[in-house]
Amino acid sequence: MAIEAIPALAIGPHGQVQFGGRECMPFCENCGAPVEGKFCAQCGAAVGHGVPRPKPVSLPPVSAPGLSDNVASALCYVLGLITGILFLAIAPYNGNSNVRFHAFQSIFMHLALIVLYVGLVLLMGAMFGGFGVLLGPAIQLGAFALWLYMLISTYQGKTVVLPVIGPLAQQAKL
Repeated sequence: MAIEAIPALAIGPHGQVQFGGRECMPFCENCGAPVEGKFCAQCGAAVGHGVPRPKPVSLPPVSAPGLSDNVASALCYVLGLITGILFLAIAPYNGNSNVRFHAFQSIFMHLALIVLYVGLVLLMGAMFGGFGVLLGPAIQLGAFALWLYMLISTYQGKTVVLPVIGPLAQQAKL
């Protein structure tokens, strides 16, 4: 397979732009209109080589890297203990008091749900036999509803302070 040379852009002997040895239409540096001769017919500017200078490109502003507060706070609840601890360890988020609050509240909420689930299922199973087996799915459903509510509310920017766990999280975020 042969490699073909890419035609070069050059300036001809009379100031015309040439591409691959062929003359191209020159453009006004001032207004960008096609030019024939030494002056632009549209704006009257003197034309040197006839190639427009590149115009400055305005780029959209660059936003700060990372997640917004509501997204980072909501992600604290996604995997419970794991994401709560993770957001307490990640540098840009562990300094944000709002994200720290939600991380601590997520950790405390999931620890409380684990203790509640294990305690009630074992206690009810020991006291009432088969009733503990029925109580397990009810606790899991309630825990799922609470998790979903916290995830959605936090994503919407609301700060929900849970009754016992919330004040502990507020103290721990400091």
